[in-house]
Amino acid sequence: MPLVLFEKQTNQVYTDQMRFVFLLLGTLSLIAAPPDPRLKPASEAAAPDAMNLLATLVNIDSGTGDAEGAAKVEAILIARLKALGAEVRIVPAEEPGLGDNVVATFRGTGHGGILIVSHVDTVFSPGTAAVRPFSLEGTRAHGPGVADEKGGDVCAIEALTILHGIGFQDFDRITLLLDSSEEIGSSGARALITSLSKQHDVEFNMEPGREGTAANGSMSSPDALTVWRKGSANVEITVHGRAAHSGNAPQNGRNAAVELIHQLSAIEAAFPHTGNGTTVNLTVMKSGERTNIIPDLATAVLNVRYRKAADFDDVLTRIEAISRNTQVPDTTVSVTHKPAFPPFFEDARGDALTAMAQSIYAELGRKLDVAGSGGSSESALAQAAGIPAVDGLGFDGGDFHTDHEWMDASAVAPRIYLLARLIQTLGARP
Repeated sequence: MPLVLFEKQTNQVYTDQMRFVFLLLGTLSLIAAPPDPRLKPASEAAAPDAMNLLATLVNIDSGTGDAEGAAKVEAILIARLKALGAEVRIVPAEEPGLGDNVVATFRGTGHGGILIVSHVDTVFSPGTAAVRPFSLEGTRAHGPGVADEKGGDVCAIEALTILHGIGFQDFDRITLLLDSSEEIGSSGARALITSLSKQHDVEFNMEPGREGTAANGSMSSPDALTVWRKGSANVEITVHGRAAHSGNAPQNGRNAAVELIHQLSAIEAAFPHTGNGTTVNLTVMKSGERTNIIPDLATAVLNVRYRKAADFDDVLTRIEAISRNTQVPDTTVSVTHKPAFPPFFEDARGDALTAMAQSIYAELGRKLDVAGSGGSSESALAQAAGIPAVDGLGFDGGDFHTDHEWMDASAVAPRIYLLARLIQTLGARP
């Protein structure tokens, strides 16, 4: 019997009941069907090309704001997409200083509308790829953005390639969005993501399969989908003081940096810094330009992660209360904030898609775990626009945003198969 993705839940009891049904179906499917006889060998055959393409992309710097690097990565992917028959358009970023976005659309003869979202930006500075180029040690690939998210870019391209190879047309529309600014909250693509989401039935997000927190609080295996994510926002603390010569008349100054330290000390004591709930962490701090001047300006950025919108409201209220209590006389403190992504949360439609993905992975004799994450993604924007999402469909990996980020090369073929089968299934049965 086909799985049905219900449009809404009328109450919590209904939601809980449907979640149980969908997860039960996912469990029963572990005794599942054999793998698709065309997609499985095609996925395995695609793995060497996937690794070669991944190496090429990783060796191109494309940190957020590096428009030239993003264009180089996108040019390689655009050539592949056009070869598959995609209609490709370049969409300028919605914020200055960012790379362009790419929207590639395939038209079919069926009914399902599938939006695939991947990002080409990384968190690494220009020159990183030259210092740490792509490398493979055993089954682990390394390099800047190897899993987050150039592995996801490659997985999407390879899945679309093998579906094209078998002549798959049983879908209405498949759209691949290459986002150039995900690492800063997709500020260059938010309206585009919302608009595209409303034109499709489901979103597949190419964030890496990841180590995360499982439902029971333990660490999940790397081979996992991400079923919830925290929202993200940046809170900026700005302190204005009074400049003075630090040798001749320091008493005439009002040290903004010292007041900022007082503010941050109070905030440090007020909020948790790790865990599955709300976290508040200092990420950027700036003050002073010359060693002989009492600084009259100091700023700090706090990154806030939260599970519910009300949780962020509470954090902001408490930080604003702290800001009203200054320790350095004649200094003033202001608090501003900029949201990045809303939370991505579990619901019955997402659970249905998770069960479907688990049953597909079971066709390969593999177990697909589920995890939550403190990191954010575009799936939250798709969900807010009204469509269900599957997150974490890229290649497996871990230690993201570090100089030892890795990607699991042994799971490349299974991950390509998983995405291709999801597209095949939901293209035909939206």
